[in-house]
Amino acid sequence: MREPLVRRSSSSYNTFPESIRRGSLNNKRLYVAVFAAVLGNFSFGFALVYPSPVIPALEAHPDPALRLDRYRASWFGSVFMLGAAAGGLSAMLLNDRLGRKLSIMFSAVPSAVGYALMASAQGIEMLLLGRVLTGYAGGVTAASIPVYISEISHPGVRGMLGTCPQVMAVLGSLILYALGLLLDWRWLAVAGEVPVLTMILLLCFMPNSPRFLLSQGKEDEALRSLCWLRGRDTDYAQEYEQIKDSVRKQSQRISCAEIKDPFIYKPILIAVGMRFLQQLSGVTCVLVYLQPIFKKTAVILKPEYDAALVGLVRLFSVGIAAVSMDKAGRKILLFVSAGVMLASNLTMGLYIHFMAPSQNSTIANRTLGSFTNPPAEPVNYITLIPLLAAMFFIMGYAMGWGPITWLLMSEILPLKARGVASGLCVVVSWLTAFALTQLFLGVVEFFGLEVPFLFFAVICAGNILFTGCCVPETKRRSLEQIEAFFRTGRKSFLRSFRR
Repeated sequence: MREPLVRRSSSSYNTFPESIRRGSLNNKRLYVAVFAAVLGNFSFGFALVYPSPVIPALEAHPDPALRLDRYRASWFGSVFMLGAAAGGLSAMLLNDRLGRKLSIMFSAVPSAVGYALMASAQGIEMLLLGRVLTGYAGGVTAASIPVYISEISHPGVRGMLGTCPQVMAVLGSLILYALGLLLDWRWLAVAGEVPVLTMILLLCFMPNSPRFLLSQGKEDEALRSLCWLRGRDTDYAQEYEQIKDSVRKQSQRISCAEIKDPFIYKPILIAVGMRFLQQLSGVTCVLVYLQPIFKKTAVILKPEYDAALVGLVRLFSVGIAAVSMDKAGRKILLFVSAGVMLASNLTMGLYIHFMAPSQNSTIANRTLGSFTNPPAEPVNYITLIPLLAAMFFIMGYAMGWGPITWLLMSEILPLKARGVASGLCVVVSWLTAFALTQLFLGVVEFFGLEVPFLFFAVICAGNILFTGCCVPETKRRSLEQIEAFFRTGRKSFLRSFRR
């Protein structure tokens, strides 16, 4: 039974005629659909860093009901991740019941309500509920948008389009930092409504993914959807038959017995493992506590420029990944990304550990959560080392383990388990992020700032091994070929690619 499958999947990539490739790549409707979807990621990035300019403003707020102390501020920042985990959990059902597009549209409801609550907040409870709701919406979109983009994209541009969620999330963060210099915290929440409402309006005119429609038995609608996405001047009917054949093999929902099948559990374990290792590499802790870390390491940098500088580095690096994704391949970027993060975390950890005893003692006694400026000291340019280490860490993450983990999740998961497994990946990711950000301060207080960074360095070394041993290269492979890899093994997958 397996040999015919290998023959079909080995030809599935090569049987895309050149007319299909050129037509689908030039059809602007595909890019409009992707843009409409990734506005959800823009809103996610905007909401994620909303506390950055808001916490300082509320710490000095005259109304005691809105004033944030350290305890309230920590929850205001971190409760978003619990909401995101809940959103990822619910996406397990929403993706398979409503479909990818309607799940994304559904996320606009809690997002809009959450921003409205924060804009009109009269107490801390309304602020926290608003953060939970925007986090929930972010969790739903994080699990749904990559899958939607993967299923509507042509193999020739799927890598580039797969980085769009990360690019838009970073852009959303940058826009918030910029608006934070101009707008009051309430008006920032009002501004957050704009991408949400724009997204739901545009998605009303976008099609569902052909794969989801076929899984629901809506063949005519699936054909019209693919025609809209590829263009009438292409031989989209041939691609439709290949997608239909793939969906037919996975027409039933996943059962508990099927989880034992390597075709099912291997890609799920790889996707979940990548999301787990992605967060364990320390990116959320670095982004959340970036300014306090810089203060503890006495970096020569004005605090008001921290966020913008980091955002620009992230955007530049994600742009590199978008351009090179379908040229260099996923695995080489993952290797480079993990290597850069390893070197950066190791440099930061060793720098902090081997600092001059007097400066190290001063730093150890300074509270990490404190935003009070340290006493003026003579300029010491060696303190640029942690700044450069942080910049290279974020650059390495943004060009590989940031966007590619989302892309691979949508590429390698089997269709019948894609909705549930993508939700599971988001839950694991955000619960891990929440646990790390909660533990980070305690670890620093009891063991020192160098310990978390040395731990992150060890994890990044593990990321390199995990990439080499477990992650398949999916560059320019159709989703049907990728599925065949987990059915038949690495050798047949490589053999089919060489044909």
